[in-house]
Amino acid sequence: MELVLAKSQDVLVLTSISKRAFESDIEVGGSQPGGPPGYQSQKYYVKMAAKKHLYTFYNDGLIAGGAVLFKDGTNLYIGRIFIDPKHFHEGLGTKLMELIENLYSDVISFTLDTPLWNIRTNNFYQKLGYEMEKKDKEFAYYVKRKQVQGVR
Repeated sequence: MELVLAKSQDVLVLTSISKRAFESDIEVGGSQPGGPPGYQSQKYYVKMAAKKHLYTFYNDGLIAGGAVLFKDGTNLYIGRIFIDPKHFHEGLGTKLMELIENLYSDVISFTLDTPLWNIRTNNFYQKLGYEMEKKDKEFAYYVKRKQVQGVR
């Protein structure tokens, strides 16, 4: 398994996986098929790839998912992750998050948000040690901080 910056030729496959992954959320509380802005837009993913925010997640040499990541100093905002639904319940989401956290060794905090209604993603991030910092009417906002040596 590996996580690498997406190449332009990955975008079509990543867009298709993103669309299927986010539209599967209707099975866990979504009121209608949908996802975050640009989740089904090849143009969005081309833009994210050009800006070096889009990553391709490979499993056994095949694209199994992706991530959109934004680094700001010592914080990494995880804009979205997605796994091909045919690989749900295989532990790939957990592995993808581990690869993200390991890829950015200089990052101290990882932040993300997810819809409140999505029980699957809220449970997933909490299982991985992310703590809810706040919530509003629509979203839960999570953070995970690395332990920094010499700091208590």
